[in-house]
Amino acid sequence: MSLDAYTYRKHEPRPGAPLVFAFHGTGGNENQFFDLVRQMLPDAGVIAPRGDVSEDGANRFFRRTGEGVYDMEDLARRTEKMTGFVRAQKEIHPDSPIYGLGYSNGANILASVIFQEPALFKAAALMHPLIPWRPEPDARLAGLNVLISAGKKDPICPWNMTSRLVDYFEAQGSAVETSVQPGGHEVMQTELQDVAAFLARQAVA
Repeated sequence: MSLDAYTYRKHEPRPGAPLVFAFHGTGGNENQFFDLVRQMLPDAGVIAPRGDVSEDGANRFFRRTGEGVYDMEDLARRTEKMTGFVRAQKEIHPDSPIYGLGYSNGANILASVIFQEPALFKAAALMHPLIPWRPEPDARLAGLNVLISAGKKDPICPWNMTSRLVDYFEAQGSAVETSVQPGGHEVMQTELQDVAAFLARQAVA
């Protein structure tokens, strides 16, 4: 079953409150953002899956053959699997808007699921994403609210590629916000504050 596709932590949302999917970065697990999201949105539900790909013992959501070089066939399979997992969880909570938060590899699988089935998510916070391919134009993305955060000196997710992703979402009509920090690939406190404010605005809306 899609509900059992991953090991995950879950906190149930209060009636009508959002359900937030939290995706960890390489080497993280289902605990990386679980408590943080609960602090950001106390009424919201949280589902945090653990990546089922091991890279020298580090959890990931899909395989890669080198830094920034993805196994695209594996990514397609893992995206299909994650899409089914999100859809199955969404069916249990039909009255809860679905948000996504992902960091690094987690942001990349979140973005890939959004590209495949945009209607699943109302809002998404993509922290330090790296999308080294050019997604196809998709008018369905016009309904998405997205925050993209990045470090101007990020050696793993170069700013020029992040900027290209911002331009892509804007071209599809998505409501795009950015949080650009002076650092590298690390998550900064000011970045988390921007993510928290973004998610809170979605919940109010």
